[in-house]
Parts: sequence; C-alpha cells; structure tokens
Amino acid sequence: GKNCSLLQEMDVIQKQDENCYCYVQNRTIHLQYLWSTLQIKVSSREKFRFEPISEKNNCRNSETVFEFAACAVQILWKPETSTETFLSIKQYGEDVCFKIQPFKIEPYIVRVKREMLDGKLLFLFVAGIFLFHFANSLSRSDKFFYLSGIILGVLALLVFVLLTLKRFIPRHSTFWILMSGSWMVSLYFIYCFKENIQWLWSEHKNYLLGYFLAVGITSFAICYQHGPLTTELSITLFTWTLQLTAFVLIYFGVTIPQVAYAVIAVSLCSKGLCYPLGAACHIARKMKHHFKLKKMVFKYLTEEEYREQGESETIRALEELRSFCRSPDFPSWIAISKLQAPHRFAAFVLGSPHVSPAETKAHDEQYGIGSSFLEEQLFETREQSEQDEPANSVHEEDEENENEMHTQIPFPYATELL
Repeated sequence: GKNCSLLQEMDVIQKQDENCYCYVQNRTIHLQYLWSTLQIKVSSREKFRFEPISEKNNCRNSETVFEFAACAVQILWKPETSTETFLSIKQYGEDVCFKIQPFKIEPYIVRVKREMLDGKLLFLFVAGIFLFHFANSLSRSDKFFYLSGIILGVLALLVFVLLTLKRFIPRHSTFWILMSGSWMVSLYFIYCFKENIQWLWSEHKNYLLGYFLAVGITSFAICYQHGPLTTELSITLFTWTLQLTAFVLIYFGVTIPQVAYAVIAVSLCSKGLCYPLGAACHIARKMKHHFKLKKMVFKYLTEEEYREQGESETIRALEELRSFCRSPDFPSWIAISKLQAPHRFAAFVLGSPHVSPAETKAHDEQYGIGSSFLEEQLFETREQSEQDEPANSVHEEDEENENEMHTQIPFPYATELL
C-alpha cells in the first residue's frame, strides 16, 4: 500500500492514469457506526478494469486449505471491465485496496461517501433476530419448508443436489465428506456472487433470471415430491439449522463483531430462560386473576323493575325475619316484653301479613289516586306555574296596547274628513 493513494471520507478524486487506492480502517469503536458502511463509486465515460488487490493474493501464505482454494479461484477469476462500479466497505472490516486500469486516456472519478444507516445490514440483523426466535414455529410450517428449499437450491445448488441424492449414498462418512466439500464450494460461490452481483445483473441479467427461475421451479418440485418434514428428529435438525443461519445473519448484519457476539450470547440466554420466564409469567397471571377486584358495573333500573325488585326484596327480607324469629337463638320473651302488640307479632311469625287491611286502606287514602297528598303536590305545581305566568302576561299586554294605539290613531282624522 505504499504506492497507493489513501482514501478518506468525502473524497472526490479525478485521474486518468492507472493507479491503486486503499482505505485504511479506523480501529476506534463507535456504536453510531454499528450499521454504517463506506460507499466507493468509480465512474468513467470509457471502460476500465477494476481489480481488488490484497496481501492474501500470494497463495503460498495461505494457512488453510479453504484459503488456498479461494486464492486459486480468485486468480482464475478475471477482473471485469465496466464504466461504473460500486464498492461497499464495512466500518470495522479489513483494509481494502483496489486498482483502476483505464483502457483509454479518459478521466475517471473516485467518490467516497459514508452511509450512516445501511439498509442491507439492518435487514440482515433484524432477519437474524426474527429467524432465531421463531425458528421452532417456522420449522413446522409447510410454506416455509418449500421456501427454504427454493432458497437452498438457488444459493447452494451442490448442497441441494447432495441432499436429494442422499438415499443413493451408502455410507454416512462419505455423505458428510461430500457435504462439507459442497458447503465450502457453495459458500465461496456465494461470496463471489455477492462481490460481482452488480456486474452480473447489468451484463447478464437474462441468464441470471433464467437460472433463478429454472433452479427455483426444480427445487420446489423436488421439495413438493418429498413432502414437508414429519418426524421430530428432522424438525429439530431443521430448527438448529435455522438458528445457526440466524447467527450468521446477525454476525454479518453489524459492523462491530463484539456487538454481534453479545447479541448472540443474549439470544442464547433468552432461549434458555424461556421456560422459567414462562413459568413466572403463568404464576403472575394466576395471582393477578386471583387478586383482581371485579369492576363494579352500575345498571339503572326502570320504574317497573324498581317496583318489582322492591316487592321481591321485601318478601325475602320478611321471610328471613320469620325464620330468625322461629330459631331457638331468638330471645322471644325479651322481644315480647318490649312489644305493644304481641299477638300481632306472633301472627306475623306464623305467616300473617306484616301490614293489616286497615293500614293498607289508610295508606291508599293518603298516598293513592285522589288522596290529599297527591292534591297538595298538584296544587303546589299549579301555584308555581301561575306565579310564572303574570310576568309573561305583562309583556303580552304591553305589546297589545302598542298595537291598539297604532291602529286607533288614524280614525279621528278619518271622521273629520267625513
């Protein structure tokens, strides 16, 4: 990187000769850059060659077989030419260097811009959280099973074919060796596809759509032929696979690896604490239901309901009084000594009405229809209405006098003329 130009935020560089550029990451961690990316755009009128360069291009320094295979394939993968290219760099990823080789003496522009909230990273993070917490229910859904089969067939065709042909592989050891190799190759092709998706979409859109359509329909047909998962073992394995995929999405959905590790740890702890938390919530609901006070609901009675309820409650109270007076705990002699009419009280206890016919007749004469009490109430309301009427009649008489004067004034003059 000594001979390369260092890029910084908000840089706009215009050149026309071959040159390399590097962006050195800032190692200071800031949480506001959790979903932030750096967007580098290279544009020109003529075609140019965009070639990523890195110290890992030397295959002799590869530490693992996967790195050596990736390095070899990357050497064979020729850099493509275009008039415009984009490069997205994570905030806390590796240092990125690339070289621009114009074919003609034509200026090209390199623009560096920061995107504080990258929608792709946020989508991956939210999708990972959702997939982890709903993995158990999604693994039992038939629609999600078919959708997962289509996605697996499109992104990892070798893995999907190997799973389809599993019954024809006699040994499990051979199957798992082939499965691990298929996953490694599929992951590398996914990486290459992600890095060159813009070029593939712009130059080979028809082939890309044809591949998606053909492989998607074939994958759906194979999944539909085999049917959804039925055994608990296969559903459990599918659930674990979804949760592992969720961890991968969470890791690639943030720019700070420490935050990803913390979120994964919290998710695992929350999954382990779901049973005691569920039991505590169940106990709390039971206690709340037990100690919850019933809300009082007031209902207004009509006049007929009020009369019926009064009669029924009176009859019920009188029966309770009779039963209490008949009980051996009732001090009968003390009560009789204080009563003015013991015979009437005894008749009441034995079932006679508590009101005599004479008292009922007197009540009707005083408070019934045509009684003195009702006449007094009517007279009072009539007197109040008569007191309100004179004030209104005074105003009406004044208005009538004014009208008569207006009508009587012309008559004298009319008689004199006659």
